[in-house]
Amino acid sequence: MADKKNPDKKRRDDEPSAKGAPEQGAPAAGDARPEDAQPGAAQPDAAPDVAPVDAEAAASADGIEEDELTVQDILDAAEREVAEPTSEHLADLKRVTAEYANYRRRTEANRVVEKERVTGDIVKLLIPILDDLYRAEKHGDLEGDSAFATIAAKLRSSVERLGLTSFGAVGDPFDPTMHEAIFQMPSADVEMETVGDVAETGYYLGSTLLRAAKVVVQVPSDG
Repeated sequence: MADKKNPDKKRRDDEPSAKGAPEQGAPAAGDARPEDAQPGAAQPDAAPDVAPVDAEAAASADGIEEDELTVQDILDAAEREVAEPTSEHLADLKRVTAEYANYRRRTEANRVVEKERVTGDIVKLLIPILDDLYRAEKHGDLEGDSAFATIAAKLRSSVERLGLTSFGAVGDPFDPTMHEAIFQMPSADVEMETVGDVAETGYYLGSTLLRAAKVVVQVPSDG
């Protein structure tokens, strides 16, 4: 029965003991549980499950193509480039080919010149001997099958195989580029300057003039 003398006592007992405190059995504001959430209410976003990234594995993945590049791959790429060259590579190929062709021509020309130079240095040592053979032949010392004539023939044959050729004979037209005139002799028998006598035979080694022929020149004369 209510206390008639203090009617407010019951009302005070029914109020919470502390202002703002939850009633007995009711969860506090901070103690809300997920199962107590209202259906359809927005839930806080859950953190996504992110697997840790292995830096070393990533680096290895980046280098897979390079690590897997084989010699066959390089050869195949080279074959494709040869089969279908780009305009830039085609221009480079033409330039390199032209440079190589020029190099070969220069090398071959230099080789021939160097060979003639070395051979010429050797043959020049034999020219005085050839001069002696020429004078002996003019005096008739190389006639017949004498031993001297045989040796002379072998020596001349050997130097000819080296590329040595002689020039300068009586009756040849006089050419100042290959003949050296040591004397001029007027003659009514010629109509142009002509070799009348040869003092020294001239020699060519290939296309190189080793020595000009020293000759007596017959010049036309009215008398």
